[in-house]
Amino acid sequence: MIEKTAAEATAPGALVIDALARRPGGAELLQLAREREDMALVGGAVRDLLLGRAPRELDVVVAEGSSEVAAELAARLPGNAARMPETTVHERFGTAMVEWIYGRIDVAERRAESYARPGALPEVRTGTSAEDLARRDFTINAMAVPLGGARAGELDAVEHALTDLSAGRLRVLHERSFLDDPLRLLRLGRYRARLGFDVEPGTARLAESALEGGALGTVSGARIGAELWLATEEAVPGASFCELGELGVLAALALPTPFDEPLLRDAYALMPPDAIADILQMAVLFHPQEQGEPAAGARRAAAKLMDSFEFFADTRERVLACAFDTEEMLTAIERAERPSQLRAALARRPVEAVVMAAALAGRRSAEVRRKAEQWLGVLREVRLEIGGADLIAAGLAEGPGIGLRLERVLDLKLDGELRDEREAELRAALEIEL
Repeated sequence: MIEKTAAEATAPGALVIDALARRPGGAELLQLAREREDMALVGGAVRDLLLGRAPRELDVVVAEGSSEVAAELAARLPGNAARMPETTVHERFGTAMVEWIYGRIDVAERRAESYARPGALPEVRTGTSAEDLARRDFTINAMAVPLGGARAGELDAVEHALTDLSAGRLRVLHERSFLDDPLRLLRLGRYRARLGFDVEPGTARLAESALEGGALGTVSGARIGAELWLATEEAVPGASFCELGELGVLAALALPTPFDEPLLRDAYALMPPDAIADILQMAVLFHPQEQGEPAAGARRAAAKLMDSFEFFADTRERVLACAFDTEEMLTAIERAERPSQLRAALARRPVEAVVMAAALAGRRSAEVRRKAEQWLGVLREVRLEIGGADLIAAGLAEGPGIGLRLERVLDLKLDGELRDEREAELRAALEIEL
């Protein structure tokens, strides 16, 4: 049922229109909407503008012709020499996306959805405005504001939408919501973390029942993996995973629970600029919190789970190294007596794995943590002023010996046994006996 009182039908929608006009892309959207009566802002964009927040993207719906609308919008949006607006069309779902220098706008045709079986991708057909709202996940996302025509600036919303938004409450639209699309269980955790909203008691019972019934087992691993990566993009690192742990979603996915937020916080404090933040989050997500299972067995189980989530092979190996190779690194760091030994232990490791080891070191040895921090912050940035071309120019033959000499000289420099000048480095490289 559409919830729309006389007071609600104008004031909230007018607020949305006013806020939209000040957003990048808003003026172009409103200008285009004046030329057609079927365009409406919908979903999270309406929610965020009503909350006074900046939407992550703008979502609009039209009766038909989403690809044409996206193309026309792209032609009106600003660009620069490095990047002009680009469109991507998904014919199956009647959607198109415009990306430009200031963000993203999604354009979709109004549709109704049905599910052939729990967890399946939805079967879509052309739908009315009410049907388009009814297919959404939570009441606070089931709102729309027409941008043109006689109803411009009015607000359409499902029952409870405005009251739930005002109360900070997450409520699904119907009892089969988590069964039709179990990914809503993961989105429930993300919205809790992002918005700080409570879960409506009936929705909490439905989520618990769906988890106990194995609803997540009806969804492809690739779709679950995509949702987990989306969770790493939230503004507060790890917050979504903490919520998913509390909801029971991590346990249902055979992931360690609860999420080790203190470990992630320590890792972020140590993270150098070239470390990849979402790799660190995913490493903490998979890091075993208890040593009950042999390390090799736990690593294999995690690799199998990542494969089911369809992680790229190089990403899987990087996350595994961060989550499971830290004990070996900590032992090597502890034994290292010179900077060159630290380099031998850590230089070929992913930087995120060293960060994880340093964060874990704080739980067992201040000295091991100090060494790891020294490597991350200072030693790994030490470079030679000479290169292979300098040695060849000095008369040495090309071959693997060139690299070995440079490695030895770098060790000398790290250990403070060599003056920090080019001539000293070249002389030492030429004098080394292989």
